[in-house]
Amino acid sequence: MTINWQAFGLTIELAAVVSIILFVIGLPLAYWIAFSRRRWKFLVEAIVALPIVLPPTVLGFYVLVALGSRSPLGRWWQSFTGHTLAFTFTGLVIGSVLYSLPFTVQPFAASFSAVDRRLLAASATLGASPLRSFIRVVVPLSIPGLITGVALSFAHTMGEFGVVLMVGGNIPGVTRTLSIDIYDQVEAANYAGANATSLLLLVFCFAALALVYGLNYRRASSETSGQKFWTMSPMR
Repeated sequence: MTINWQAFGLTIELAAVVSIILFVIGLPLAYWIAFSRRRWKFLVEAIVALPIVLPPTVLGFYVLVALGSRSPLGRWWQSFTGHTLAFTFTGLVIGSVLYSLPFTVQPFAASFSAVDRRLLAASATLGASPLRSFIRVVVPLSIPGLITGVALSFAHTMGEFGVVLMVGGNIPGVTRTLSIDIYDQVEAANYAGANATSLLLLVFCFAALALVYGLNYRRASSETSGQKFWTMSPMR
């Protein structure tokens, strides 16, 4: 009933890298979705949300084709590094970023949309640039949504299976994540090992989400208490 700690470490590394990349990509994309007035914005929103409803094997297949040696990207990467993107940790990261994109962007965009536009108008009146207003006004007011988006993308990447298997295969120490290791143990009828690994993944993901939602709840409670104090204070 041993746990594959190598696969566990690789899964943590993958989830951390993907979460960082999605945070960098998700901020401007979510800001554009929240504040853009383009008529065709709904098409971008549909593309972002597509991995939620698309079967992982379908997404994984097209990512595999896009990263393969016959694609322009695959040929360029092979000429630059000497190997293809498919069945590598880098390819795994690319596939995971695409698959977990909506779990980051949608909470970000929802938080940005909830920001009072009057605050942004006041910031602009005071001479702040859009970037400064975003950093000083939008981001501080959207912290719970940002934390939730990062946590969801991290936890979602931890449990990926279909895309990981299609794009990365099952290479020990390179692309074998915990979900793939569980699948291997079940195929080998090692149900005790599969149970131990599954329980580890379950507890880890639950603890991460519980921590995030607990912090957000505590932050919301403190903000509510502060608002009540200023509302009831005779000195206001």
